[in-house]
Amino acid sequence: MRIEKRTVVITGASSGIGKGLKERFEKKGDIVIDISLDGKDYQCDVGDDAKLKAVFDDIYLNYGEIDILITCAGYGISGAVELLPEDATRKQFDVNFFGTANACKYALPIMKKKSKIVIISSATALFPVPFKTYYCASKAAVNSFAQGLKMELSKTQIDVTSICPGDIRTNFSQNRDKRYETNERYGKSVELSTKPTEKTEKRRMDPNYAINKIIKVIEKKKFKPQYIIGKQYHIFYAFKRLVTTNFLNKCITKIFYKK
Repeated sequence: MRIEKRTVVITGASSGIGKGLKERFEKKGDIVIDISLDGKDYQCDVGDDAKLKAVFDDIYLNYGEIDILITCAGYGISGAVELLPEDATRKQFDVNFFGTANACKYALPIMKKKSKIVIISSATALFPVPFKTYYCASKAAVNSFAQGLKMELSKTQIDVTSICPGDIRTNFSQNRDKRYETNERYGKSVELSTKPTEKTEKRRMDPNYAINKIIKVIEKKKFKPQYIIGKQYHIFYAFKRLVTTNFLNKCITKIFYKK
């Protein structure tokens, strides 16, 4: 039985999976620090580099060293690449990629020996879909960052992994920045391909199932480089390794490109 309390820092812990993880660690008796736009402990846009650094400086002063860092903060945008405004696409990477990378950067100097970094990526990092191209690219960058960081820290006692969940029944889809602007090239496909429906929502993963799987990964003594959450995504990942990229892309287009 574990007696010592751990200090767990979670970005994006005010809602969705981040909130669920926060509640689970608190039940375990750990000290959980929430960094998010509506954070109970620190209200911060992780895309704001200077403010994020100040947050981690303050965490060290008030809580000491960190045992676990979990980067959950995320933002999603959908729309046709050629029609999306630059400020929105830059925000996508400022939050998803740089918010994750900088959280790791500022946490590392204050992390304990045998500590852990858990980066929440997405199945879309492995299987990009049309009209969510910037979101998928940001998550692919996050996944690559996690693998590179794991290698950099391989001679230390800090372990790193990325977790790629599939679609989960949270408010993320409803809160996604949906841009339905179109032209003759796409017609109604932008909206039809990205607008949440009751049918698609029902197919999403149960949040408790995802949280249980993520907790199980976090409590492992040694991490694999990457974990996929969701049975169908495991199957699809195995399928991906058996077929050509061209064939896979045709399959994804057929499934997700609506006319």
